[in-house]
Amino acid sequence: MNAEITLAGAEFAQRFSATRRGARLARRLVVHQLHAWGVPYGSELSEDVAVIVAELAANAVTHGYVRGRDFEVRLTTGAYGIRIEVSDARGERRPEVCAPCAPEALVAEAGYGLRLVESLAEKWGVAERVVGKTVWAEVEWPEAGRTP
Repeated sequence: MNAEITLAGAEFAQRFSATRRGARLARRLVVHQLHAWGVPYGSELSEDVAVIVAELAANAVTHGYVRGRDFEVRLTTGAYGIRIEVSDARGERRPEVCAPCAPEALVAEAGYGLRLVESLAEKWGVAERVVGKTVWAEVEWPEAGRTP
């Protein structure tokens, strides 16, 4: 008997302290969770999701910080792929994509994280919450419509 494992509907959610350490931990735990779901460490999908989580978590810690409030990371899977959500407590501070710049200007150390998210995700956006906001991104399975 062959059992087919499908990840459609799988979910992972965790709160982290709104610190750089919390952002690093979020990235590491997401990669670990993906591996547990059958997405191997170091695979393109794993790396893409890790970069998106790292950028969104860094933004939550830097721009969405409210003293005493954590940020939350949530992954959900579906037939399309993986949805990544990072929620913070600052609803009035919306993420902004930096304007395109000349290659020599790319030495800037900050301000281009959402460009990475934009390039790796099929789509992304921002949703309001009662307290704060959620920035989300969706990444497709390597073969569209097929879970690992």
